[in-house]
Amino acid sequence: MQKISKGLILLRGLPGSGKTTLAKLLSEDGKYPIFSIDSYFTDPDTGFYNFKFEENHIAYKKCEENTEKALKDGIDKIFIDNTFTIEWEMEPYFALSKKYDYPIFVITVENRHGRNNVHGISNEQLTKMASKYKVKLLPEN
Repeated sequence: MQKISKGLILLRGLPGSGKTTLAKLLSEDGKYPIFSIDSYFTDPDTGFYNFKFEENHIAYKKCEENTEKALKDGIDKIFIDNTFTIEWEMEPYFALSKKYDYPIFVITVENRHGRNNVHGISNEQLTKMASKYKVKLLPEN
């Protein structure tokens, strides 16, 4: 069996599912980087989250750029913590994994703990996001 020594790990799920918490746990206290769209909107000094829809495309680009730099640097494990509710949101990471020859893993995080999201997203919006969510269990032919 081939030993896997590196990986690009995408953590996906609805807001409030525990993606960020799981990413922190898996990163071994920050030994491995975690990149997310939320990081762009979070003040590093205060932890205050201030989402601005008009800057969302910049946040996506920044997350991809940070990921590519980590891949170029050869970091063993890289975690991406985003909702990834729509397939196209993951496509840039699939391309990066091929470009830098990193195995990619997609982990879906479920809200089994029953907590609410910290971003103030309404249940109506969460339901809309959930309706777009697709899980791929088998490879496509």
